[in-house]
Amino acid sequence: MQLSTDSRKFSTVLITGITGSGGSYLADYIDEHHPEVEIHGISRWHSTTAHNNLQQLTGKVAVHECDLNDFSAVFSVVRDIKPDVIFHFASHANVRASFINPLAVLENNIRGTAHLLEAVRLSGLNPVIQICSTSEVYGQVDPQHVPIREDCPLNPSSPYAVSKVAQDLLGFAYFRSYGMPIIRTRMFAYLNPRRADLFATSFAMQVARIEAGLQKELLHGNLDSTRTLIDVRDAMEAYWMSVEKCRSGEVYNIGGPTVITVGEFLSFLKKHARVPIPSRVDPALLRPADVTLQIPDVAKFMTETGWKPKYAFEESVAHLLEHCRAEVRKEQS
Repeated sequence: MQLSTDSRKFSTVLITGITGSGGSYLADYIDEHHPEVEIHGISRWHSTTAHNNLQQLTGKVAVHECDLNDFSAVFSVVRDIKPDVIFHFASHANVRASFINPLAVLENNIRGTAHLLEAVRLSGLNPVIQICSTSEVYGQVDPQHVPIREDCPLNPSSPYAVSKVAQDLLGFAYFRSYGMPIIRTRMFAYLNPRRADLFATSFAMQVARIEAGLQKELLHGNLDSTRTLIDVRDAMEAYWMSVEKCRSGEVYNIGGPTVITVGEFLSFLKKHARVPIPSRVDPALLRPADVTLQIPDVAKFMTETGWKPKYAFEESVAHLLEHCRAEVRKEQS
């Protein structure tokens, strides 16, 4: 039930991992729809993330070099900026890579989150904090729990998912123990053109490269997983609305209405390609343990915020393909 029609108002936002795909898209959204808000971001000085994700926001965003694993640096940034809202995006987020480097992923994601929450607590500030969690925390769900509600048992299937469960529960613990206004969101799959390791973006980029004659065939992993997909622009609006309207201490699923298997998504891309797209499975792309059924119940989030996706699936795929084709054109120039 919607508790209030009022929205919180913010003047200064801090986005951890702002140079990453999700963080940079959120910065785009805030700049376009809330230009009165001052945007700050944290990026590791040794980050491998593409800083050109923020090219269109040059002069509009203050990026602070800070490793979340360095508590003193985190505390200094929080103290100096004094944000009234924080979006915590920063994480090692590649699921398949977490099977190869599990300790690095666990240490980075869990310790970095603990440092951020402690820095806020010790600073004496009281910003709204959004913990950007993921549907991966649910793992391989028993069909009896589908569509997945927020009270579905957590059953992580990868080291990455374990680290996100820890982030999620740390957020709840700091809310419960210290009264910090922390909101947790569990985002299901969205089409993110700036993140090349996601299956949808990987497929679209390979299609664009094949169209340009730079690649002969498309390589893929498991095609049987079922997902729901939304547009990245809808996902960013949902993140913003969560801090405006959602209740502290609560957790919310966010996802779209389009239910599709990975294989069906690949077939859709092939139909919209400009040339025939041969494809084959690459064993190196198969995960030791996969999550194959992720369909959310998002009634709680939609009821409390009024959010609804605005972009049709076809629009989102066209947006993704155009981005990838533009990237390939840059590669050829």
